[in-house]
Amino acid sequence: MMRSRVKVTTMLFVLIFSLTAGFCSAKDNKPPDTKPVQSCPSCKNGGQTGMWTYMTCIPGAPGAPGRDGAKGDLGSPGKTGTQGARGADGKKGAEGEPEIQGSAGQKGQRGVKGDGGTPQLVSHMNWKECAWKKLDPKESGLIYNCDFVKKYPDTVLHVYFAGNLRIASCDNCCSRWYFSFNGAECSSPGTIDGAFYMQTGRNHNLHHHRHIEGHCNNIQKGKVRVGFWVGKCVTGHKLADGETGWHSMNRIFIEEVPKAQQ
Repeated sequence: MMRSRVKVTTMLFVLIFSLTAGFCSAKDNKPPDTKPVQSCPSCKNGGQTGMWTYMTCIPGAPGAPGRDGAKGDLGSPGKTGTQGARGADGKKGAEGEPEIQGSAGQKGQRGVKGDGGTPQLVSHMNWKECAWKKLDPKESGLIYNCDFVKKYPDTVLHVYFAGNLRIASCDNCCSRWYFSFNGAECSSPGTIDGAFYMQTGRNHNLHHHRHIEGHCNNIQKGKVRVGFWVGKCVTGHKLADGETGWHSMNRIFIEEVPKAQQ
């Protein structure tokens, strides 16, 4: 009797084990369950002791990792975000140290003095003419003064006389008409004069238009008295019977001009 019970129990255990193995084998082919695995469908609260403890399902070995999936399409660009508010101004930096002043350079050499400038159009800017109509029978002395204001210290005066001059009633005689500047004749480049000589003229009384002209250097700036004179010739001949002017105008022309070229 005892053996019969053991035999029946053994057969029953083998049958239950076979059913349990088939159940677990079928279960391994399904996707893994996210629920916690229990020892047996009928087990509750962590299972019970007894024969079911030895019927627990044994999980199979984990499968190999699958390949990476295909790369998805590029998503569309996102919208531009709104501009953020302006940040607060930064703090002012510390003031830098003052620069060190360099030493003074050496004094340069003095340049060469340049040539004096020439006043532009001075001949049109400063000139004068004195004119008169009078017969002057004087044989020696001042005929006429013409005052002129010279503007520049380094210019030249250009002067001329135009009028009627005569010598008469003498043989081997001479008269000389000349300019003076503030009472003295010109020294640079030389005197401005005209000499008229007659060898035989006791019975002659000739009136001729004459022209005496020249330039005078080294005349100071300011008022200049230009005089026109008559007198003896430097040749030593006797003084002629001279006259200045005769029924025509006499003129003294004065002009301030630049220096002549060297």
